[in-house]
Amino acid sequence: MRVGLIGYGYWGPNLFRNFQVSPHFEVVAVAEARQARRDELRRQYPDLKLCETGEEIVAASDIDAVVIATPVATHFPLASRAMKAGKHVLVEKPMCASVAEGEELVAIAKSHKVTLMVDHTFLFTGAVSAMHKLCQSGEMGKISYYDSTRINLGLFQPDVNVMWDLAPHDFSIMDYLLGEEPVSVEASGYCHINPGLPDIAYLTMHFPSDMIAHFNLSWMSPVKMRRTAIGGSKKMLVWDDLNPEEKIKIYNSGIELRPEAQRNILIPGSRIGDVFSPRLDRREALAGVVDHFAATISGKVTPIMGGDAGLRVVRMLEMAQQSLDRNLGVAKGRSA
Repeated sequence: MRVGLIGYGYWGPNLFRNFQVSPHFEVVAVAEARQARRDELRRQYPDLKLCETGEEIVAASDIDAVVIATPVATHFPLASRAMKAGKHVLVEKPMCASVAEGEELVAIAKSHKVTLMVDHTFLFTGAVSAMHKLCQSGEMGKISYYDSTRINLGLFQPDVNVMWDLAPHDFSIMDYLLGEEPVSVEASGYCHINPGLPDIAYLTMHFPSDMIAHFNLSWMSPVKMRRTAIGGSKKMLVWDDLNPEEKIKIYNSGIELRPEAQRNILIPGSRIGDVFSPRLDRREALAGVVDHFAATISGKVTPIMGGDAGLRVVRMLEMAQQSLDRNLGVAKGRSA
């Protein structure tokens, strides 16, 4: 299948490399606005078609699928035009900039019978695959909380705030593991570098099952952390993505509710057991994304990160942004 890549910036080279080695695809064109980046590709791949704009790839009749790795504001126009031209689309996260855009993209994909997928790469890591099995099998018991810390120093994005940059990872993972959408979101943030674009954000989500989720997101941390804790009634786990040897630790621990007759005892029983760190698949996650894209196009599988899943992530982002805007307004009023 002939593929055109739009965007060869931060993430584009990783996508290009994985599509290049895939037996399912042939990368025939790359669009990149910067001349220096096009020259770099031309030296390495003299037969590759190089374009200055994504519209050239969207309009090309000899391209079957389009991969979009451009700023968020461009996702909707590029993806919608590509699908209307009969091309399958893999778009970088988040899928688009609003729920209205997301709903339209999903509708276009269905009406034109093409694949729409979002590059939520973490879903194809060994760690998330293992956590998905634990949560879906019931081994964790009833999930009571999801707590995530995703912080680092930079990269400061000029077009989106820290939440739209980092939270799609966590939202897509949580959606995949638990399959539940929040009923309310509370968000606060702080703008230290660019006015109107928070570089630190704290989010709390409430769910119909009484689960609570909390997210600590920052571009202002002196250290990089990627840590998630999930608490269940039977087991609990901690995922440290920066730990190369023991990314997941499963704790045979939990809180035991006392029988009704003993409810006058306020302190619940606790259970502390063994700690287990499973062996994980170390295959590059992006290679899994590319294979899943091919399998979805051929009709072999239903995508785990298709347009509907991408829309759920955008819906969570939009809910959080509304709360963030309200709280930023309050903070601004207090500082005036």
